[in-house]
Amino acid sequence: MKIGLALGGGDGESLDQAVDRIVTAERDGFAAAWLANIFSLDALTVLALAGQKTERIELGTAVVPTYPRHPHALAQQAATVGVATGGRLALGIGRSHQVVIETMFGLSYDSPITHMREYITALKQLMNDGRCELAGKLYNINAPLTIKEPAPPGIFVGALMPKMLRLCGQLCEGTLTWMSGPGYISKTIVPEMRKAAEESGREMPRVVCSLPVCVTDDVDEAKKTAAKLFVTYGQLPVYRACLDAEGAEGPADIALIGDEATVKAGLERAADAGASDFYAAVFPAGRDREASMQRSYECLAGLGGKV
Repeated sequence: MKIGLALGGGDGESLDQAVDRIVTAERDGFAAAWLANIFSLDALTVLALAGQKTERIELGTAVVPTYPRHPHALAQQAATVGVATGGRLALGIGRSHQVVIETMFGLSYDSPITHMREYITALKQLMNDGRCELAGKLYNINAPLTIKEPAPPGIFVGALMPKMLRLCGQLCEGTLTWMSGPGYISKTIVPEMRKAAEESGREMPRVVCSLPVCVTDDVDEAKKTAAKLFVTYGQLPVYRACLDAEGAEGPADIALIGDEATVKAGLERAADAGASDFYAAVFPAGRDREASMQRSYECLAGLGGKV
C-alpha cells in the first residue's frame, strides 16, 4: 500500500508554502500528495506549480467539486495540469455535499448518479479522445479539446455508497475514501468495485483511503482533539453511514491514534482490507502541537512511501 499525505485545502497558508509542502513530501519519500479543493487555494493550480519543482511524487486532488464546473472547463484545466506535472496528476472529483452545493453555491444537487456518470464520460472523451459528443439527460456537449500530451490524468471519484462505487468500478481509475475504516472497505467498498470492474472487463481500480492520523503517547487527549476537529464529518450523512457501518460513535473512534507501532498496525489493517493507497490526514494533539505533527510526519516518512 502506497503512503501519501493529505495536505488540506491551503487554509491559512501562502501559495509558496503550499507548494513547498509538496516539495518536502517528495524529498521525504512520500508516494503522493493529495490536495483538497474547498474554500481557499485552487488545488489544480497549486499542483501545476508543484509539478515544476518535483519529479516523482504523484499529485492528486481530493477532491474537486463537480457541480460548479462544466466538464469541458475541468477537462481543459486538468489536461493542462497533466502537462505541467509530466503526467503525474491524479484527478480526484466529487459531488461535495448538499449543504455546500445548494445552500452555499445555490446550485441543484439533483440526480447524483446520472450527473456523475455523464460528467466522467465527458471528461474521459475530452481528455482521451480530444472530443466530446454527449447527448445526455444533464449535459449536451459537442466540443473538442486539443491537449494531447502526456497521457491523460486518471479519474478518481470520492465514492463511498454502493451505487457510486459501482460507477467507479465501471469507469474510473479509483475511489477516494474518507472516514471509512477497514471494516467498511473490506465489506462494501472493495466488493462493490470489484464486481462492477469484472462485469465491465476492467482491472480492479485503486482504493485510496484516508483517515486522521496522530502519533502520540497521550491517546485520550488526541481522541478528544480528533472529536473536536472532525465533528462535522460525523454529522454529514454519507460519512455518518460509513461510521455507523464500522460501529464507530464518531470520527475519533476511526482515527489512527497511538504510538508508532499502533499507527503502523492501523495502516496494515487498511492494506489488508483492500486499500491500495493511504493518504494521511495528520493532526496535532497535546500542548506542543508542532512537536506532535513532527512525530506523526516522521513516523509516516519512515515507512518509505509504502507499507
